[in-house]
Amino acid sequence: MASGLGVWCDNGRVFKIPYELWIGARYAGLSRSGPRGGRRDGFVSFVAATSMAGIALGVAALIVVLSVMNGFQKDVRDRMLSVLPHIEIFVPGGDPSQILEQWTELAKQARQSPQVTGAAPFVAAQAMLMRGQDLRGVQVRGIDPVSEKEVSEAGRQMVRGKLTDLKPGAFGIVLGQELADLLQVRIGQTVMMLAPAANISPAGFTPRMRQFTLVGTFRSGHYEYDSSLAFVDATDAAKMFRDSGLAGVRLRVDDMHQAPEIARSLIPLLPNNVSIGDWSRNNRTWFAAVQTEKRMMFLILALIVAVAAFNLLSSLVMAVKDKQSDIAILRSFGATPGEIARIFLVQGALIGVVGTLLGVVGGIAIAFNVDVLVPAIERLIGAQFLPREIYFISALPSDPRMADITTIGVTSLVMSLLATLYPSWRASRLQPAEVLRHD
Repeated sequence: MASGLGVWCDNGRVFKIPYELWIGARYAGLSRSGPRGGRRDGFVSFVAATSMAGIALGVAALIVVLSVMNGFQKDVRDRMLSVLPHIEIFVPGGDPSQILEQWTELAKQARQSPQVTGAAPFVAAQAMLMRGQDLRGVQVRGIDPVSEKEVSEAGRQMVRGKLTDLKPGAFGIVLGQELADLLQVRIGQTVMMLAPAANISPAGFTPRMRQFTLVGTFRSGHYEYDSSLAFVDATDAAKMFRDSGLAGVRLRVDDMHQAPEIARSLIPLLPNNVSIGDWSRNNRTWFAAVQTEKRMMFLILALIVAVAAFNLLSSLVMAVKDKQSDIAILRSFGATPGEIARIFLVQGALIGVVGTLLGVVGGIAIAFNVDVLVPAIERLIGAQFLPREIYFISALPSDPRMADITTIGVTSLVMSLLATLYPSWRASRLQPAEVLRHD
């Protein structure tokens, strides 16, 4: 066409815009100016609206589901790190008793890093707990009850008793509440601990075992630790596991996300005979599994957006078929094939952009209010999605992240734009003479 511009009038002012944009917006149902085509235009607008709604629902579902998965991951990670240290420094193959005598020196060397905020000694070993006919494998952590508060939240997670009830030489033990229930042991009762190593005597090999008295129970909210973790005094643990235990120093840092980098920066400050590990390395299998689940969930839910994009493609094909007469008239007035293609590119792009924006806004609104919406739905239907006695979580966690939202939005826009290419090409290939002859 000669000028390639349309005219938009508003309150007596005239704005010139590309006519492809004006017609594309009109076909998408986003412009009400100019004459309408009645029922046919209404049907095309309805199809465009359903395509837009499909994209919005798919984007919103992706944002909400990934936010809830992020929330679960963050919640479980925080519960794990309330018991586990950010960084562990240990001496492989050393005598735990001797290492405990030197732990303050190791802690002093580690504290040269300003990012280290707490330090406490530990002894770690595997053992079996026996009471009556019940036998359970446990992870035993020998700790200093006084300094333990610098590196973990165990002291604040006590259900009965307190960590300071662990006295050197008294052979007391603190169990996870689930483990105590499984062994059916109560405060003041005893359990038998069997170490992996054995004593050598003239009579031969005898299992190394010791009776421990339950002085307290804790609940971290993480079932694995509540059902398999036991705390004892570090001195008692060193005596019990002198041949099979690891000993060293547990550290807490100011930013747990930087723990791997901080651990590497501590290596030059420490003796050569020590090893160092951080929480992400020690639990890398679990975190790798969670990341894999999140990626697969993204791919699965992205199919919802893909289906909406196919719906957009089909609606544009219908629009091209419905608007053949309009296309022929525009071509007769001098519109080029490229300009015709741009009309439908604009139509599809506007549907994709508006649908994506609506989905992002709706998804963010739901993700930030999951803790309000889920209880309301539970009250409405009279059911509980997350029973506390099973999941130890009273509310559905949600953690919307800008990186995920950006990725979802870009993915939706790319799919929508790709869906416009074929219908636009088809529209540009229409011959006005053939169309008008059969119209």
